[in-house]
Amino acid sequence: MDGLLHYGKQNINENDINAVNEVLTSDFLTCGPKVDALEKKLCEYTGAKYATVVSNGTSALHCACIAAGIGPGDEVITTPLTFAASANCVLYCGGKPVFADVDPDTYNISPSSIEKCITNRTKAIIAVDYTGQVVDIGEIKRICDQYNLILIEDAAHSIGSSYKGQKVGSIADITTFSFHPVKTVTGGEGGAVLTNDEEFFKKVQLIRSHGMQHVSEYEEINDDEKGPWYNEMVLLGYNYRMTDFQAALILSQMERIDLFKQRRDDLVNKYNEAFSKIPEIIIQKEIKESDTCRHLYILRIDYSKLKCNRKEFYNEMKKKGILCQIHYIPTYWFPYYKSLGYERGLCPNAEKIYSEIMSIPLYPALTDDQIEYVIKCIQEIILVNR
Repeated sequence: MDGLLHYGKQNINENDINAVNEVLTSDFLTCGPKVDALEKKLCEYTGAKYATVVSNGTSALHCACIAAGIGPGDEVITTPLTFAASANCVLYCGGKPVFADVDPDTYNISPSSIEKCITNRTKAIIAVDYTGQVVDIGEIKRICDQYNLILIEDAAHSIGSSYKGQKVGSIADITTFSFHPVKTVTGGEGGAVLTNDEEFFKKVQLIRSHGMQHVSEYEEINDDEKGPWYNEMVLLGYNYRMTDFQAALILSQMERIDLFKQRRDDLVNKYNEAFSKIPEIIIQKEIKESDTCRHLYILRIDYSKLKCNRKEFYNEMKKKGILCQIHYIPTYWFPYYKSLGYERGLCPNAEKIYSEIMSIPLYPALTDDQIEYVIKCIQEIILVNR
């Protein structure tokens, strides 16, 4: 097999390049019409009432936490089996991340574990659609309603996925997307915050751009000292704006999102069919309510049945030109979280799953020959180590 196969890769075509070039030769590089157009497109695609695009998925989560009113003393429940940003965004606001364990079959946050973590300080839940599979959002929303909590859906992996026929982005109180290069659609970087709540939306719009608003947009100006240029900083915001050329690239990519999903579905089915015949491999299960646009394919291996460990398996794959990745080290294992008092053993299911998993190539440009090569390599390594 010529070349290296990575676990994920962007898909850029001539239309994408032309879309970016068009912006680069226009009058607007940022804060222009493509940003507005992308926000409208995301609303049309997901069914959400409001969308605000931002600089990346982490800034989207930060905006969501500020809009939700997270502050010192507040607790926010999330999963440890995720990128650190899902918890870091709580720390940015002075809150405390509380880690609930995951379901041992789907690897998504467990509603029963969430309920055990709720205290009188709990303000919100950040539920992560791990690998693109939608969380058990019906049950999590029930919990939120019962305890008066805000539901933030970290959908960095799941644009294109649906829950009971409803697109991700229009279900939770606040939903965040990421447009990093390995995601289903990309802008190089970029993120979005979607909501059906007008107050959340207005707050995110301010947070994105230094907390400043043009007064002339909201009220008549009668002061001679103030003109159409006048604006006011009404809260402490950030520069989380997206450029127009990023927005143009994402807009172009959105035209192919259904094709991307279809190809990802095909590849997942090929993997599942092959790996269901290998007793040492555990296949990630799906809840029936989730129509998943899979972002990652998780290869989970019971190494107790093999003569090799994960590091040795990983290195064998690398020798064969397949660069895998691990998603994810439990967040509270990191030295910084340890310094805050978090200890190993907090979420046994997540820790066990982490010890057995690696992400293998999954992206639309993978050819049938390449996918068969990946399967063949995995079969060979397992056979040798039985």
